[in-house]
Amino acid sequence: MTADELVTCLDSGLSGHVRVADVGPLEVCGEPRIGRWLMAHGAGAGSDSAFLVALRERLAEEGVQTLAIEFEYMQRMRRENRRRPPPRVDMLVDELSRWCDIVSRTGAPPVWLGGKSMGGRVASLLAARDGAPGLILCGYPFHPPGKPERTRLDHWPDLRCPTLVLQGTRDPFGRRDEVERYALPTVAHMHYLEDGEHDWKPRKASGRSQSDLIDEAAGRIAAFMSASR
Repeated sequence: MTADELVTCLDSGLSGHVRVADVGPLEVCGEPRIGRWLMAHGAGAGSDSAFLVALRERLAEEGVQTLAIEFEYMQRMRRENRRRPPPRVDMLVDELSRWCDIVSRTGAPPVWLGGKSMGGRVASLLAARDGAPGLILCGYPFHPPGKPERTRLDHWPDLRCPTLVLQGTRDPFGRRDEVERYALPTVAHMHYLEDGEHDWKPRKASGRSQSDLIDEAAGRIAAFMSASR
């Protein structure tokens, strides 16, 4: 499928898996009754991770259409059946920008950016550089684990769009007590998922499950996007 064909198909209600020539695979889930979200995956797991699949399915029930991409390095990992590190983050930003340019040509609601962990960071860098209708960041990597002083927030003062961060309170990339010490821009809104870690898995003693936290997050995302229209 060409990029032009993808735009036509999205306008006609495309759903499911497609491969776009010279760009890569795209997973379209749900109808954009509330909005659309171009979703990028984390560093170690692709768009087919159980976490992202479950989140997309819940968002579809809430009326948020997700457009899940897969970076080229992850596609190469699959072809070669071996792990490899992501390339420089600026290369990922350019790759996400190409996807954004394509899907933004449709007549559907404006495309929000975001993703899981590294994918969210890439999306935030693109939004800070080029602007965006909004950002949804799941498990944002505020800092490397154990190094809260080494923040990944230098570009955040340049964010101008509504930004929702969904963060487990125990996330090693930014626990609640650490993040609350950071001076975040006024456009950024934090929603903490109680007892969740980086993949929003709470401890059994909490009485909650990962599915519970995904449900909570999906509802919050839909409400935030709806309120920002």
